[in-house]
Amino acid sequence: MPQVSPTVTPSRETSDQQDFTPLYHVVLLDDDDHTYDYVIEMLEKLFIFSREKAFRHAVEVDTCGRTVLLTLPLPEAEFARDQIHAYGPDWRMERSRGSMSAVIEPASA
Repeated sequence: MPQVSPTVTPSRETSDQQDFTPLYHVVLLDDDDHTYDYVIEMLEKLFIFSREKAFRHAVEVDTCGRTVLLTLPLPEAEFARDQIHAYGPDWRMERSRGSMSAVIEPASA
């Protein structure tokens, strides 16, 4: 009689859960109350962006009015947005009274 080995199917519970986790964009919005240096400094400190990557985002937010910084699950996206809102005013500009604005948007939209 031939010997038959049982077939073992690996569990995909974790992988399936990750496949269905909705992602959200963290979008930085432009304003006239913060300098390029502020944006670059903030992105380097908060999100560990390189100077070059932070500069590219500063240019994009200035020219397009917005830039997608990160794409994350909702709790992490909300935390990133809240970090931007809490960063504070740009000390380089007297009229700067607060942080820059950011929103979160579904990545699938």
